[in-house]
Amino acid sequence: MGQPPNAGARRLSNLQMTETDGAAIARTLSGDGDGFRVLVERYSPGVFRLAFRMTGNESDAEDVVQETMLRAFKNLSNYDGRASFSTWLYRIGANYTIDLLNSRRRRNEHSWQSDPDDDTPVWEPAASAPGPDRLASGGQLHARLALAMQQLSPQERSAFVLRHCEEFSVDEIASTLKVAPGAARHSIFRAVQKLRRGLAAFVEAPL
Repeated sequence: MGQPPNAGARRLSNLQMTETDGAAIARTLSGDGDGFRVLVERYSPGVFRLAFRMTGNESDAEDVVQETMLRAFKNLSNYDGRASFSTWLYRIGANYTIDLLNSRRRRNEHSWQSDPDDDTPVWEPAASAPGPDRLASGGQLHARLALAMQQLSPQERSAFVLRHCEEFSVDEIASTLKVAPGAARHSIFRAVQKLRRGLAAFVEAPL
């Protein structure tokens, strides 16, 4: 008797929930493609979230996910288990995203499509700052945050996102970005200071 049409999908879903990363990696390295499918299903949402927060662009984030998973598959035999698989994978994704952002910066292009020739101060205070209700309803705070994120260097943006959005430790961020812990800590500090300055005219509470 043949299997029900969705039996394979249910089996993969069950494996995704119960199989350890190590077991999925071992199956992949032995030639079982379903092993890597488990890892893709498990970690693609997290890589997408990280990339979207770093780039501010959904299409870019989708590209980062695809490239990250491709690079991880090709280099899986080099994974030595010293860091968790998620950290190793996020390192690949973050580094690829930084390369993408640096490439854009060199071409004077940005994910938020700012005009590099426009010398108007981005954070010039408004004549009368809108109240919190207006900010929330109009989405102005989100827009200002996007502009403030644009002012960060790729490394600062990556460090900030990993620390304050993904809750990585400083050591994990340093490992992901391949910098010393002190440099990672300094990047986080600079990012927070820049964002505070950028949002000072629009919000009263500190980040």
